[in-house]
Amino acid sequence: MRLVIMSDTHVPKRARDLPEQLWREVARADVVVHAGDWVEVALLDELEARSRRLIGVYGNNDGPELRARLPEVAWADLAGLRLAVVHETGPAKGREARCAREYPDVDVLVFGHSHIPWDSVAESGLRLLNPGSPTDRRRQPEHTYLTARVRSGRLEQVELHALPPR
Repeated sequence: MRLVIMSDTHVPKRARDLPEQLWREVARADVVVHAGDWVEVALLDELEARSRRLIGVYGNNDGPELRARLPEVAWADLAGLRLAVVHETGPAKGREARCAREYPDVDVLVFGHSHIPWDSVAESGLRLLNPGSPTDRRRQPEHTYLTARVRSGRLEQVELHALPPR
């Protein structure tokens, strides 16, 4: 099962659309994960139309229309892999221990908000992933997103992709 993981797209405030490279990844993916800060509902509609399966949550920049259609936390079983998605996890300091307490029955937690790519593992074995942002790099050197594969209940081949400058 092929995953594409993104967050903090801020369309159309930070970009008019997702980069074409990311749309090609969406077309190839079995599951698309979006960890919030869509900003407008049009991107949600487009991702729903172009994805085989979409798992998404709302972020702090998402208004009532997005909040009416998306949960604050999404939960999914992907071929035995227990996934949770949330926009915010709080400060980086203590993140692994805090998230392991808050999500004890999860294998992988995808989050966003900071626009900073993150890949770590808590002592409990919980893997935490933040894909950065494909449209608003803030102080990061590049716009980014993640791809991964799920096989037999395990997350494999997690890869951070840098997008070419716009």
